[in-house]
Amino acid sequence: MKIEKNSAVTLHYTVSDTSGKLLEESKEPMSYLHGGYGNTFPKVEEALEGQQTAYQTTIELKPEDAFGLRDEGLLQTIPKSQFPPGVKIGGQLEGRDDSGHSIVFTVLKIKGDTVYLDGNHPLAGKTLRFGIKVLEVRAASEEEISHGHVHGAHGHHH
Repeated sequence: MKIEKNSAVTLHYTVSDTSGKLLEESKEPMSYLHGGYGNTFPKVEEALEGQQTAYQTTIELKPEDAFGLRDEGLLQTIPKSQFPPGVKIGGQLEGRDDSGHSIVFTVLKIKGDTVYLDGNHPLAGKTLRFGIKVLEVRAASEEEISHGHVHGAHGHHH
C-alpha cells in the first residue's frame, strides 16, 4: 500500500545535526496519521507521500520546517525563591506564556538567587537531518480519521 491521505504510517526515525551527530532516535516504532493532521512535520509527510513499506530516506529540515527559529523572547529569569526545591540545570518546568498558553521551560543556569530559563524547544534554531524507515503502511480506521491520529500499539492511547 502506498502512503497517501488517511494512511496509518509506522516508522523508525533518527534525528542528527548537520555534522551527523545523533541527537535522538526512536526507541519504539512511531505511528502517525498521514495527510495533514499535524502529527508530524509537513516536510516529512511530503517526503513520504506515495512511498511504501521498507522505504528509507534522510531529509534535511531547516529550523522553520522543524522546531522553529529561536525566540529570544522565551528566555526568562526568575528568582530562585519562586522555584520548588531541587531545581537543577537541565530540568524542565511547565509554565504559561503571556497569552496563558502552556510552555515548557528548561533551566539553563542557576547563578546566585537567579534561575535562567529557556522556553524554546531544545532543537529550535537548528537544521536537522531526519533518517526515516517506513515499517508499515495501512489504511486508517474511520475512528482514527475522525480523531485525527493513529490508535494502537505505536499510536495514541485513550
